[in-house]
Amino acid sequence: MPIVVPFEASRKFVTTAGQGTGSDASFSIAATSFIDDTGNSAIAFPNRYSYYLLDINGVLQLSSASTVSGNSITIPNGDTLDANIPILVEFIVN
Repeated sequence: MPIVVPFEASRKFVTTAGQGTGSDASFSIAATSFIDDTGNSAIAFPNRYSYYLLDINGVLQLSSASTVSGNSITIPNGDTLDANIPILVEFIVN
């Protein structure tokens, strides 16, 4: 029988594509460029999480569309997005 996590919560972070740096496969957005779900500037993304969801302009993205670390999210070819497009990252933590 699989182990069921007794409690899960989410941590949300929002920014715009214009906060990113780099180009092509190396386009990334630093965690410090995001606002967290309490309205404060983020310091880092959660180090431990079950999974994360990425929405670009309100559209949920496939897991292959990004990679995440504690201090940034990489979105290949994200530099082609309009600078004002919203980026939302939601981490499901336990």
